[in-house]
Amino acid sequence: MKHILVPVDFSEHSAYALEAAAGIAKQQNADITIIHMLGISEAVIAEEELLEYEEAKYFMGLAKKKFKPFLDKPYLKGITIHKIVQNYKVFSELNNVAKEQNIDLIVMGSHGSTGFNEIFIGSNTEKVVRNSDVPVLVIKEQKSNFTIKNILFACSFSEDMVMAYKNVKLMAQKFSAKLKLVYINTPYQDFLSSQEADDRMAKFMSKAGDTQTTVEIYNDRSVENGILNFSKTEKFDLLALPTHGRKGLSHFLLGSIGEDIANHARLPVMTFKI
Repeated sequence: MKHILVPVDFSEHSAYALEAAAGIAKQQNADITIIHMLGISEAVIAEEELLEYEEAKYFMGLAKKKFKPFLDKPYLKGITIHKIVQNYKVFSELNNVAKEQNIDLIVMGSHGSTGFNEIFIGSNTEKVVRNSDVPVLVIKEQKSNFTIKNILFACSFSEDMVMAYKNVKLMAQKFSAKLKLVYINTPYQDFLSSQEADDRMAKFMSKAGDTQTTVEIYNDRSVENGILNFSKTEKFDLLALPTHGRKGLSHFLLGSIGEDIANHARLPVMTFKI
């Protein structure tokens, strides 16, 4: 991992994202590119009417000035920082920036006190997750000296998640982190007998070409409760989840993991595109 992208709006939560990104950058000897998106109307710039054009230049300059105090942090010492101020109006355009800059990971801050759908659906974070071809790490609270040593990947073990799992495994290898997979077995949704679960997991791991990673089956009344409860059984640093890209978050995620994960799971969440 050589290049991390951090979108910032100079808020407390984007500062949390930057601090977490700094921890990763130090571990991986990576650069950080920070991008602030103005969202100025193209009409304002195209028309070049004096007052409106001057206003656009003013906000561009103001954003650049804000970088200095925002980046004056001891945890950034020794890290190469690149700054971008762009007139992107929609966060989906960050995927283009990620491609242009050869980004390996996007780190974003997000409020952790609202529901899961409110965090992701219709929000800037969800737009990035939906469009990003690279993993997206969502940070909900301050993580000083952030390290990734123990990863939990919640998975339904369906075939379309094999590639996401392979990418999670590569990420774990980059951090020399332990990786554990968990299937949450519920009585009301997609219940599997022990034999059915073993067969599905064996088929999944065979397609993934992996026989070493620890796989667990955890029984609970709901997927969200299962993930919350299982994540407390060990000291996990990261919860990894699959997404369906432009189709939106996977049915596994939206159909099962609700507000409880967003409200109560304090783990950082990293999404991987299926």
